[in-house]
Amino acid sequence: MSANKLQYKKMTTEELVVLSQQNNFKALEELIRREQKNVFATFSYLAKKRENIADLTQEALLRVAKNIGNLKNPKNFKSWLNQIVTNLFYDELRKNLRKPEIISIDDDVNEEVALPLKTLIPDKKCKPPEKCITSEMEEIIKNEIKELPEPFRIAIVLRELQGLSYEEIASATNASVGTVKSRIARARVKLQNNLRAYI
Repeated sequence: MSANKLQYKKMTTEELVVLSQQNNFKALEELIRREQKNVFATFSYLAKKRENIADLTQEALLRVAKNIGNLKNPKNFKSWLNQIVTNLFYDELRKNLRKPEIISIDDDVNEEVALPLKTLIPDKKCKPPEKCITSEMEEIIKNEIKELPEPFRIAIVLRELQGLSYEEIASATNASVGTVKSRIARARVKLQNNLRAYI
């Protein structure tokens, strides 16, 4: 690996964003390389059709490359990227002429009772004999998440897999913070109930 490439690998995301905005192609290349797995993973939880995941990932990364200059604050890169992912997902839903499922957020949900998704996702650093069970469990969880109504699915993926704050999710999904909290809590309860047989 050239010293030049190594230099970019050591940079923070914020530094890469700043350089990318100054038309530094190597920095942009490293930024895209760093984010592609993350974007792909997010879409793999959101999109129901497997064949759409690669196309959506490619389109999201293309939008990052084309619009990086429009990002006013490099510190907000993660939120900005997730906004792109969310918008693309909604575009895909509209393209398929699917109406979003109507959900009620009036039901009381005890957030303390609901397990966070992170406690349900298996540890990837397991020994080889456990590997088969881990990947099978991961697939079961992924499928259960895909069965959630779209608003629940987006909220739980952005919160538990992307680590966004309630405020950032509210901004990305054009919902209130209260609505976001309710959706996440209800998604956790639904997942917990559906996964009870496996855990």
